[in-house]
Amino acid sequence: MIGSEKKIPAIFIAILINIISIPGILKGQASMPEILQNGTLQEQLDYIEDRTLIYNNFRAIREDMFLQIKRNSLDSLAVAKMEVNKLNADLISRDADLDSLSGVLDNTRDDLDLAIRNRDNIAFLGIPMNKTAYNLLVWIIIAGLTTLLILGSLIFRRNRVVTLKTLRELDELKQEFETYRKSSREKREKLVMEHFNEIKRLKES
Repeated sequence: MIGSEKKIPAIFIAILINIISIPGILKGQASMPEILQNGTLQEQLDYIEDRTLIYNNFRAIREDMFLQIKRNSLDSLAVAKMEVNKLNADLISRDADLDSLSGVLDNTRDDLDLAIRNRDNIAFLGIPMNKTAYNLLVWIIIAGLTTLLILGSLIFRRNRVVTLKTLRELDELKQEFETYRKSSREKREKLVMEHFNEIKRLKES
């Protein structure tokens, strides 16, 4: 019975820390704060940092809140991966468009070379026309295709920059979550060990 009575303070402290980790819990049954459901990941982490208590250099956090942040982080990673996959698909489509435009441009240039070699017999799609009109039409087509090629190249570069930025943000988010997960796990393990050592010390005293 004496050993059981010595366990009570340590158990009471552990329960008290879990109860008061988030202000407002004592008012009724613990509920999940709205910010942990609808806020950004940064807002959620800031909320946990501001609202949880530090006991002997260890931060106590409710298990359901930790699991909620974990789920939210994984959801954010999944959304980021979907966005990266979409951007990669867009890049592949842009590459195909650029290749197609390059092929059309090469064919048009070949037609222009052929027209220059056959100045006395000029026909475009079977329609005879004078040299000035023919050259003007061909150069308009070349200018239009060149403009499309330049625009496609600019769009490709912009999408590539966005993709690289998204990948960097995804890596940073992974590292941030992994660091937070390891830190939280280590702190919880240390807190459990301290409670165990305290109980052991109380038994031996």
